[in-house]
Amino acid sequence: MEIIDARVRLPQELWGKPDYDLPALQREQYDRVLGLTDKVRAGTVNALLADLDAAGVDRAVLHAEYESDADADQLSAAVAGVVADYPDRFTGVGTITMPPARPGHAAKQVAAAAELGLVGVNLQPAFFGLDIDDRALYPTYARAEELGMIVAVHTGITYSRAHPLRHERPELLDQVACDFPELRLVACHAGWPWATEYAAVARRHPTVYLEFGGLAPKYVGRSGTGWDVLFGYLHNLLRDQVLFATDWPVLGHGRVLDEWRSLDLPEQVLGKLLGGNARSLFGLGAAATR
Repeated sequence: MEIIDARVRLPQELWGKPDYDLPALQREQYDRVLGLTDKVRAGTVNALLADLDAAGVDRAVLHAEYESDADADQLSAAVAGVVADYPDRFTGVGTITMPPARPGHAAKQVAAAAELGLVGVNLQPAFFGLDIDDRALYPTYARAEELGMIVAVHTGITYSRAHPLRHERPELLDQVACDFPELRLVACHAGWPWATEYAAVARRHPTVYLEFGGLAPKYVGRSGTGWDVLFGYLHNLLRDQVLFATDWPVLGHGRVLDEWRSLDLPEQVLGKLLGGNARSLFGLGAAATR
């Protein structure tokens, strides 16, 4: 079975800044729950490749995630550089400056990402006080739709105590999908605690994909955790619109794959989740040979 991780983070060593240092209210709960700062600081391209190899992951989609005062253009270029170095292992997703000082500038950044050979852009609206359907983001969505680019959007809970959850509610992504019916959208983290509502958005829009990065699959498959409806739909209604991901270095590939495999999903469903759907969405070629 081919395995494709739909989202890993650009290693910290390629960020173009000396350290991963976010404001305390944004960082502290991520560190308590996930130990994020230490994991990010230890992230290197070699460590990522080693984790992929150890777990038998064929390919990963490498995302630039704009945070704080990072240089969005540099992040996108760094992703493109890794893809160029390892074309059989990585596909790239860039990013834009958020919030865009001028929405037209962000649209140009989407076009620049396409020129670099990247297949999409990653957005994290809530971290900058923006709703998913904020009008400042519409030129970004429009340019991405025009160019056939994918837009991956942070959805659902964040552990930042400085940014409210309301910016990422499911009806906001639904509005974008209504306004841009040809735009392929990936709901990163699959929208928990609104998992049922995000399942409804994906059911309404075949252009919306639900990605499970940064989540422990054992909870997705456990009754009463809020995932029940979405987990049930993995078997049928949404089996073509779900994506395995780790959000590496948040979670290691071995653990996540072991937990997915323990959930007794049918082989056909597991094949789509772990690689088939990502291959189709990201337009990937033949499987890599390690």
